[in-house]
Amino acid sequence: MASAKKNTFREKPENTHSAKTELDEGITDGTKKAGKHKSKKSKPLPGKKFFAFLKDERFQKISGALLILLSIYMLLAFTSYLFTWQVDQDKVEALGWMGMLFGNNEIIVENWLGKFGAIISHQFIYRWFGVVSYLFTVLFFVYGFRLITLKWLYNPYKLLKLCLLAMLVFSPFVGYFVFNTKVVFLGGAFGYQVNLWLFALLGKIGTLLLLIFMVFGIIVVYFNPSFVISKTSKMQAETNHSQQENNKTNAIRNNLQEDELEKDEIHKYDLTNGIVDDIPDGQNEDKQNHLEITLEEGNTNKVTIIDESEDFSVEVGQDDAKELSEDEINNKLAEFGEYDPTLELSSYEAPSIELLEAYGSGSIVVNKEELEENKNRILDTLKNYNIEISKIKATVGPTVTLYEIVPAPGVRIAKIKNLEDDIALSLSALGIRIIAPIPGKGTIGIEVPNSKPEVVSMRSLIASEKFQLSEMELPVVLGKTIANETFVTDLTKMPHLLMAGATGQGKSVGLNAILVSLLYKKHPSQVKFVLVDPKKVELTLFNKIERHFLAKLPDSEEAIITENKKVVHTINSLCIEMDMRYELLKDAGVRNIKEYNAKFINRRLNPEHGHKYLPYIVLVVDEFADLIMTAGKEVETPIARLAQLARAIGIHLIIATQRPSVNIITGVIKANFPARIAFRVTSKIDSRTILDSGGAEQLIGRGDMLFSTGNDLIRIQCGFVDTHEVDKITEFIGAQRGYPSAFLLPEYVDENSDDLGSIEDEGERDELFEEAARIVVSTQQGSASLLQRKLKLGYNRAGRIVDQLEAAGVIGPFKGSKAREVLFKDMQTLEQFLSNLKQNNNNNNTL
Repeated sequence: MASAKKNTFREKPENTHSAKTELDEGITDGTKKAGKHKSKKSKPLPGKKFFAFLKDERFQKISGALLILLSIYMLLAFTSYLFTWQVDQDKVEALGWMGMLFGNNEIIVENWLGKFGAIISHQFIYRWFGVVSYLFTVLFFVYGFRLITLKWLYNPYKLLKLCLLAMLVFSPFVGYFVFNTKVVFLGGAFGYQVNLWLFALLGKIGTLLLLIFMVFGIIVVYFNPSFVISKTSKMQAETNHSQQENNKTNAIRNNLQEDELEKDEIHKYDLTNGIVDDIPDGQNEDKQNHLEITLEEGNTNKVTIIDESEDFSVEVGQDDAKELSEDEINNKLAEFGEYDPTLELSSYEAPSIELLEAYGSGSIVVNKEELEENKNRILDTLKNYNIEISKIKATVGPTVTLYEIVPAPGVRIAKIKNLEDDIALSLSALGIRIIAPIPGKGTIGIEVPNSKPEVVSMRSLIASEKFQLSEMELPVVLGKTIANETFVTDLTKMPHLLMAGATGQGKSVGLNAILVSLLYKKHPSQVKFVLVDPKKVELTLFNKIERHFLAKLPDSEEAIITENKKVVHTINSLCIEMDMRYELLKDAGVRNIKEYNAKFINRRLNPEHGHKYLPYIVLVVDEFADLIMTAGKEVETPIARLAQLARAIGIHLIIATQRPSVNIITGVIKANFPARIAFRVTSKIDSRTILDSGGAEQLIGRGDMLFSTGNDLIRIQCGFVDTHEVDKITEFIGAQRGYPSAFLLPEYVDENSDDLGSIEDEGERDELFEEAARIVVSTQQGSASLLQRKLKLGYNRAGRIVDQLEAAGVIGPFKGSKAREVLFKDMQTLEQFLSNLKQNNNNNNTL
């Protein structure tokens, strides 16, 4: 994926140097014509011309091509040396460089690249570093590629360090095992001499232990492998091979494409003679003389999981000259490479697919007798009301079968719609739902529950091609549609989700499915969860991933929020986080979090100015009705504010409730939650409260739901993930190395509380007041963001200290977009002022 990233800022005009040369020539010609009396000092010195030639783009491209050809030449020469060294060694040793290059042409060597190939391979392999000298070919190729394309295949400084260390360590390491053998040259003269010295110093066993330690050190420093031992280590060992195979995305794509050829057979059932024909998908032929049922079965192929958590594709934002110049950007990228937010937890492994269980058979069993019987009953009911049908088609899903009927010309749709209860009575089924007409089709849909519904396991959804190969920002796999297709949506496009349904209809399982989707797809640095669980039992399993994926207040002991007072503080803290992020976006000159992170990854934003990588934040409220009943406007107001503004800065809300009444789901909430999920409810009024339309009262429960994004309704069977599966996933993640603590939200202090302190009373000043004053004067910057970074404070506390500094006369008043003026210019004057301030305070306390 890295190759797909755009690097438009690296591109340079092709004719920059040539245009400059033409301009210089024009100026020189003009100067000569204007007068020959001008001083010769104005002519460029020969040395400057030479250096200008070295910087010329054409010279760099030629040099790059030369380095690449040299790397290929050395690769072939080194490889040939491994087979021809016995024949050529005596000739090279006897004649030396000059003799081989300029001596008798009748001397013939066996090396594939001739005399010069024999000389350089003898020098590099025999006299220097042995087979480790192959690293020189890598260095030459990478640097040559850079000169031609202006792009680094790998961080140049890391590569140079790694190659030098490898030569110093692996040459003796290889030399140890070939010591006193015919192939001692594989370790090179350097490896041989180092081993001689170490044998005398440590002995052979001590030398081996030291060399193993040095090799281990290089591997840990540069690749940082994980050696975590947990309860699931046995499972990890069993699935290690499958995970390695799953990481090979290209191979999986090929397998998926092959599987696609076997997808969705269509069985054609002829009602006139009862013959069933298997025909390929898309070749369903209409017949005019009879009715037919077409059964569509979804893809039941098993797909192995693909771990694409390291890979991070983003678009590069437009250049901002106020932050860094073009040269500074290129220099930083050349020195450090792109910023990698996953580097701090580079050893993190996404959960294995084996942690999830496969429920059901994984395929739909088509009961042709049931389909035939339901079809006849539907036709008989419609015929009783003189409604003629020209065609009927059945799409079999995991829990529901959709019968699509094409009415005869002249039949009114409303007439069929009004027969919903009559059809339900004739079929003796629960949850009959009529869609008249189906959006985008010229048919009317009748949804009938299957007599033997299939369980949709979360394992099959996570392993699906749609989910694993999705490039969405926050992909969520909800379940399977009536057509047995995996339904994947992007949380950032919703951008907020409202879930509702009666008790025991699948809301908690739906929340777990959403959270598990994100855990399988995203790295801990990319997304954080704020979990609110008033019932105190639904989301407690996610406590184990606190140091990886959870966010909390600085003074909070537990990351899962269960007390209503802390819920209010947390939601208001998210509002502060939202305001801070909007300030960062404004300073960066971008419109949303995706553009901001792209700009930061490409090192176009300076961390010293407060910029940082921003993870997505997902707020999950399990029982919203309880919060509204106890906190009311204290909760509704900040949630409505987040719902209105937080989309652009990466904060998304998921709210669930079992009471879909208008006093809980108010108009303000509904207006800002375009994405809705409705599980089964008890009345049409509740369905209209959630979806603005009926239909949820006709669902059959057990994860059967309707999903709406404001356009049409999609019926989905939610993926089932059991509690013990979530427990295994969180335990697997929690056993790995995490961050020192959970992601800390900004500090929030209730304005109605009495612990704010007075900025006018010297005795009530913050304990960090003096330290903050020294920081402000030393840097000559009076801003809350500076104090946040230097003192590691929350936004509210830093803001209060700034107000106290202003009241004390250390900094000037707020001036809009301009920085506050620091009224003290040196530390000596400040220290005298602080001393007087402290003395006056002590005198006031004495009085």
